[in-house]
Amino acid sequence: MLLEFRCSNHRSIKEEVRFSMIAGSDTTSEGLLKEFGNFRVLRSAVIYGANGSGKSNFINALAFVCSLVSNSIHYQPGQDIPQASHKLSSDEEPGEYYIQFEKNDIRYAYGFSIKKKMIQDEYLYYFPKGRQVKIFERRGMEVKPGDRYRTALDVSLGILKENRLFLSCAANYSNVKEIEEAFMFFSRDMVVYNPEINNWTEYSVELMQKNHGLRKVFVDILQALGTGIKDVKVKLEKMKLADLPQERQIPDVIKSLLGAQEGVGIEAKVIYDQFEVDLTEESAGIKRLFQMVCPIIDILHHGRILICDELESSLHESVIYQIIQLFQNYEKDKFAQLIFSTHDTGLLDTDLFRRDQIWFTQLNSERATDLYSLVEIRNVRKTENLGKGYMSGKYGAIPMLNQSFFQTLEESGEVVGELE
Repeated sequence: MLLEFRCSNHRSIKEEVRFSMIAGSDTTSEGLLKEFGNFRVLRSAVIYGANGSGKSNFINALAFVCSLVSNSIHYQPGQDIPQASHKLSSDEEPGEYYIQFEKNDIRYAYGFSIKKKMIQDEYLYYFPKGRQVKIFERRGMEVKPGDRYRTALDVSLGILKENRLFLSCAANYSNVKEIEEAFMFFSRDMVVYNPEINNWTEYSVELMQKNHGLRKVFVDILQALGTGIKDVKVKLEKMKLADLPQERQIPDVIKSLLGAQEGVGIEAKVIYDQFEVDLTEESAGIKRLFQMVCPIIDILHHGRILICDELESSLHESVIYQIIQLFQNYEKDKFAQLIFSTHDTGLLDTDLFRRDQIWFTQLNSERATDLYSLVEIRNVRKTENLGKGYMSGKYGAIPMLNQSFFQTLEESGEVVGELE
């Protein structure tokens, strides 16, 4: 479970913003929460805000942490860490990232800072039986392991670089269970989906090919959503580029550069009552369902965390509603979480979300992102029409179309008319 995330000096985020999946004092929908120690943890959270206000940058900060933990072990000497600071920050201001999470019923706290494209600080603690235990602390190239980990981390110290996270090094060159658990949280348990970058079609086909039961569940969900789909046929196989079918052959020049590399052949057909359609000919909505439904089932089954920027892209509002309900009401012993950004005000419903599940981003006078929860706004009634309140600007986080906007639009129209 993700419990808390804080970051600063990352893209449009300048001063520290804090995001929490810990439930507040509100007793609404208590059955949707999970107790963990003294905490009550939320299953989902949604982020609203105007275009350019920082929703995507907040999601990007989470993705950046996962990517750096997973991949910095491979960074070469002299290679810069690809961290983007706020435009108004000086070179001396570090980018800072801090996260608390649960793995196998134990709470962890991990954080690091980046200054001039190199790691400045890093630490990892965990809390067995509720008491804090240091696994390691780092300052520059100096690492201080906790008392019980001194010998176990010797080899990891030898491969540390200024541009490598020690967590990434130690997970690959030690056998410390706590470090491996923390590493796996970032590399496997936090799943970040960006519809403009990720294409999960191959992943979905592979899952269905390996697990016929999953394919049946997938088809049942498509039928429940009213798509009219009766079944799907899928096939995924690896093949040499030279053996690809004629219609999928690549130019000889490119083939010579790639040599004997293997490609992946994907076949996916959607079956209706009287005909079948190749997936490539389907609508954008069906393609998105094909990409996302199986990974979502896998995420739910393994109790992972799906983080998605603009979940509604190419999907109908009712489908998004059903996905949220899946995360909210899935098997109680499986605790998956959903964190996503959206523009869909139809989801701003107190029957769907508690107030502490709803977050907003807004730019301040420095064009820096503020992140805040609906709980922080006063005089919001439990029965309030949240969509109407949001569109009216009551909660901030949305550009208001005032009289000067319409006046400017009218004047520009008059100018265009004169030019014609």
